[in-house]
Amino acid sequence: MEKVALLKCTEYEVDVLEKKLREGFELLGGDDYLRKLIPEGSKVLLKPNMLSVEQAGSPVVTHYAVFEAVIRIVREYSKDITFGDSPGFGDSRKAAEKSGLMEVAKRYDVKFDPFTDTVHVKLDDSILCKSWDVARAPYEADVVITLPKLKTHAMAYFTGAVKNQFGCISGTQKAGWHTRMPDARNFCKMLLDLNTLVGTNFAILDGVTAMQGNGPKNGEPYKMDTIIMGECMSAVDSVAVRLIGYDDPLKTPTLKEVYDNKWGAVLPDEIEVVGESMESMKAKNFKLARHGEGFHFTSPVVSKFLSGMLAPSPVLTKDDKCIGCRRCEEVCPEQGKVITMVKINGKLKPSWDMKNCIRCFCCQELCPVGAIETKSTTLGKLLGMSGR
Repeated sequence: MEKVALLKCTEYEVDVLEKKLREGFELLGGDDYLRKLIPEGSKVLLKPNMLSVEQAGSPVVTHYAVFEAVIRIVREYSKDITFGDSPGFGDSRKAAEKSGLMEVAKRYDVKFDPFTDTVHVKLDDSILCKSWDVARAPYEADVVITLPKLKTHAMAYFTGAVKNQFGCISGTQKAGWHTRMPDARNFCKMLLDLNTLVGTNFAILDGVTAMQGNGPKNGEPYKMDTIIMGECMSAVDSVAVRLIGYDDPLKTPTLKEVYDNKWGAVLPDEIEVVGESMESMKAKNFKLARHGEGFHFTSPVVSKFLSGMLAPSPVLTKDDKCIGCRRCEEVCPEQGKVITMVKINGKLKPSWDMKNCIRCFCCQELCPVGAIETKSTTLGKLLGMSGR
């Protein structure tokens, strides 16, 4: 049985956060546990969520105070600490600086890696993907501690411990993976293989302020007062999704693939939650990005035809936030096939060719002004494949 620490923390004050994290580690086994997690002389990589270049304190990225509290504890066991990420859009160093992470790192002599140096490796015991080009820093680290943000996600429903390692794919290579894995099931299998390849050792999920609704970038902040910690990525995510409203964690694509492929703990009877009780920490009226399960068909022709009738699609929001910046067009992995910019009432707006859209929702995810959301077809809603 996997053990997960569930903590209540109501503020981003570093001393308070450090105390809470120490309480979490005590619940998991204390100093002996930490020494086993971070053996003497280990090279440690901290992997925050830096989705894009965001202001310090934004619910889009891992909070700098959580980052600092983690560093204070980890440096007692290792002097060789690096942090890094590869954002979905924008420069990694700028993202680290604007979010406040870089300033914290400099004060504690933690090195920064932009994840631009990659290494080509094979994963022989993969579920799906055997050949990889990944950032060298996390791959060569002895210990990888992921620091995800608790957020909704248009494609994966939820993003947390498992999905945070997608940032170990450098820059524009992410678009290539979206093109190769347009089916949500295969994309999630890829994420499991990536975590196995990198060897993610521990997760500390920042849910003090989470994101609800149109996540992972343009949703609304939700004060959850929650930190979740554990060695098993899927167990941490299972606790998180049950707190925000997915009573059955198998209703989320990633955890369904975890369960089907016997990759980790998912079901409640496989996970021991220590600290706060699940019932006391459940969010009220949390706005999920999507509900229900996907519908999958063996025939590619049938699957493509029905996906157009059932699956949610990216659309412009009704409040006309679009500024015509063309970022949606730039980040679309199906370059030139799906999004074209057209003039509507004298302003440039994106237009989608849904016959070619792979429903990766990169356009929605990385829109700088939150002008895109997901919308379901009427039939999709009736069959439980709803969007927001």
